[in-house]
Amino acid sequence: MAPTINWALDLLVSGAGWVIGWEGLSVPPDAAVGYVLAALLQVAMILNLSAVGALVFIWLERKVAGRIQDRLGPTRVGGRFGWLQTVADGLKLLSKEDLMPTSADPLLFRVAPYIGMAAAVAAFVALPFAGAPHPFVAQHLDVAVFFVLAVLGLEVFSIILAGYSSASKWSLFGAMREAAQVVSYEVPLGLCAVVPVMLAGSMDLVSIGDVQRGGVWNWHVFNDPFTLVIFAVYCTCATASVNRAPFDLAEAESELVGGFHTEYSGLRWSFFFMAEYTSMLLVSLLAAILFLGAWHAPIPLGLTSDGWLGAVVGVNVANYLGNLLGLLCLMTKGVLSVVVMMWVRWSMPRLRIDQVMTTCLKYCTPLAAVCFLGATAWQVVFPGGVLWRPPAPYVEMTNDEARMTKNGVMPSVSSFVIRASSFKPEAHQ
Repeated sequence: MAPTINWALDLLVSGAGWVIGWEGLSVPPDAAVGYVLAALLQVAMILNLSAVGALVFIWLERKVAGRIQDRLGPTRVGGRFGWLQTVADGLKLLSKEDLMPTSADPLLFRVAPYIGMAAAVAAFVALPFAGAPHPFVAQHLDVAVFFVLAVLGLEVFSIILAGYSSASKWSLFGAMREAAQVVSYEVPLGLCAVVPVMLAGSMDLVSIGDVQRGGVWNWHVFNDPFTLVIFAVYCTCATASVNRAPFDLAEAESELVGGFHTEYSGLRWSFFFMAEYTSMLLVSLLAAILFLGAWHAPIPLGLTSDGWLGAVVGVNVANYLGNLLGLLCLMTKGVLSVVVMMWVRWSMPRLRIDQVMTTCLKYCTPLAAVCFLGATAWQVVFPGGVLWRPPAPYVEMTNDEARMTKNGVMPSVSSFVIRASSFKPEAHQ
């Protein structure tokens, strides 16, 4: 038993990284128990990240709101900074009675909160936290960008089901407003994600993150003027996708109160709340991977297996330490993005439904389309960018492309796209 567990844990933390999802990986029969334990450990890590992250962000938002409104926020429970205030609120929610309207649909009413939480957590499965050669990712997908955006969009089903099944016109109004909002932001959000895919030549988030290595000047957000604008559009649409102010139209303080979850109480209501904060972290990490250098630091420090750290401590240890530092760097960028969302919420007024649809459909969609065409034209005029950009790590260059890169000329993006589509991860183990 012990050797099989060690085998799986070694794969988990150093060898093949997070083993789940690597196609073609053969598991010895005597290692089945260790393989299952490793899978359970990965599931526990993802659930822990979403649950603990939600608890921390709920406390952090109270502190940020307190500072913006010139007050202290939580200060009593848990010591000077009120560290345990969120835990106390959670215990209070658990002690509340679970109520349901008599005319509500019992099945849909009970299932709706879990659908929202499951969609928010499931998207983390394809989200990498460190890059090559051993990425920290539970499910390594060649179409990870498409998967994350698609799963994130499923969260709206829980909102519509909650509003429909509550047998309350106020809840139904809140759900319909949310459905109108989804129609508005999904198109420009998808267009924003296409630009980093085009620049990296891959829909694999690991490749998109690793192609931005080498310093802040290689980050996609600074690739050209159009990507800088489209990053601002992405931030606007991502804020709308997680129902944050000024786009929190599902609820309204004057007429709809809680909106779609007006009739919910206790634990079921807390699932909606946790799903919102989990989604905030998800879109923030996705923004960091697509535009802000992913797990790479603003300045190249050489903390990789092929840098000075690899020469000092060895390749395997350098890979492990490099992944941990990359994880820390990515989480820092994600948390800072969440703080910006909180800052915006407590600084701007709520928009009307017509203003939200106008912002997303009339301004964001045409702007994202124009920026996509501009970024494409920029790649034609400057194939390698103003500054040299490294190729995707998993796509080996041909002799001609290597010769062009050595001479300071970047090969065409289309050649990498064609060969990246046929890339098989097991070939690089």
